[in-house]
Amino acid sequence: MHGAGHTERLLDDAEAAGLVAAALAEQELDGRRVLVLIPDGTRTAPIPQMFRLLHKELGGRVAALDFLIALGTHSPMDREQIDRLVGVTPAEWATTFRDVRVFNHEWAKPETFVSLGTISEDEVADISGGMLRRAVEVRINRLVTEYDWIIICGPVFPHEVVGFSGGNKYFFPGVSGPEVIDLSHWLGALITSYAIIGTKGITPVRRLIDRAASLVPTPKLCCALVVAPGANSLAGLYIAEPQAAWSAAADLSAQIHIKYMDRPFRQVLSVMPQMYDDIWTAAKGMYKLEPVVADGGEVIIYAPHITEFSYTHGKDLAEIGYHVRDYFLNQWDRFAHYPGGVLAHSTHLRGAGHHDLAGGERPRIAVTLATGISPERCAAHNLGYRDPATINLAEWAGREDEGILLVPKAGEILYRLKGEASGATTMERAEAVAGVAAG
Repeated sequence: MHGAGHTERLLDDAEAAGLVAAALAEQELDGRRVLVLIPDGTRTAPIPQMFRLLHKELGGRVAALDFLIALGTHSPMDREQIDRLVGVTPAEWATTFRDVRVFNHEWAKPETFVSLGTISEDEVADISGGMLRRAVEVRINRLVTEYDWIIICGPVFPHEVVGFSGGNKYFFPGVSGPEVIDLSHWLGALITSYAIIGTKGITPVRRLIDRAASLVPTPKLCCALVVAPGANSLAGLYIAEPQAAWSAAADLSAQIHIKYMDRPFRQVLSVMPQMYDDIWTAAKGMYKLEPVVADGGEVIIYAPHITEFSYTHGKDLAEIGYHVRDYFLNQWDRFAHYPGGVLAHSTHLRGAGHHDLAGGERPRIAVTLATGISPERCAAHNLGYRDPATINLAEWAGREDEGILLVPKAGEILYRLKGEASGATTMERAEAVAGVAAG
């Protein structure tokens, strides 16, 4: 392990460069073909800095240095967006970086994928604690198998599906086929976002992802980044095999990316930055704030620039809407054919709650969109609407004593109530959520 991290200061450029140089010097990379997995533009991270550090250390040493954007099922990035992501100008592509290629993960094309095998239904049942019993084929972008080394390079934050993002998550769902994406996300939904988000250690979803990644035959190294809150600079950098690097980064992330509040709020305004361009991605403004919203309270996702629920999954979302988990479980015959990832997104955004066929659906809190999406479409998707023009951000500031919280750049910092056991296991949190939903 080569790594360092701080809770009170940034990692300076020399420290970061030294860690990258030392870690890569130990690897047998001379003359090899190296593929680097990086996030898309929906993650805050100093990717331009890491792009240049990796190129400095490997550009003249390896046979190929290419980058693959781990889109999952997000929209592909165009040339201008890619240039901005990695911090390279058109002139530099023609000179300094002329031998480097950057690929989108083309998840919509079947020919993108190669099968690595199958995880049996018995093993899935064991991994999931009996919540799921189904075999899953493990398919991945074939580029991962066509290089000599894979380097994962991306940030670690509290995450609504897996606990903390990063590490092997750049394989699954980052460059994965739909099978593991749907299974892992639905497993996270069964546990609930409320229970799993920001949970340290190996959650059931992390176990599933790590198991799938163990089938990747290519040697792996991970540069796990911890981004300082409110900045696009490193607070920490850990370089090792993926599980070890991720674990160290998650420990630091738990210290700096979780904000503990004294009491719950009746109303939270989540202001979403431009890097989220649909509700599919901007839903993080709900995930990260749900734990501090009082029973019967409201989360407002404020994003006037957003006009679509999902550029990728909009058709399915229009058919199913947004509902609590048990709405789907109690009517499984109606919804079993929908992708698990879409069902999971639906339940995560709607939050904890209760449903029975006699009494209907009773969400714990209200979720309201103050976006460019019309009131009619919000209602059709089972979400509230507020005209964003009626919201003056200045009027929301400094009102915590009134039970109103303004979060200026929502989506990455997790808010949690003081007194919640930070060391609680995923299943202990899930049991607590079941009580919240039923009550």
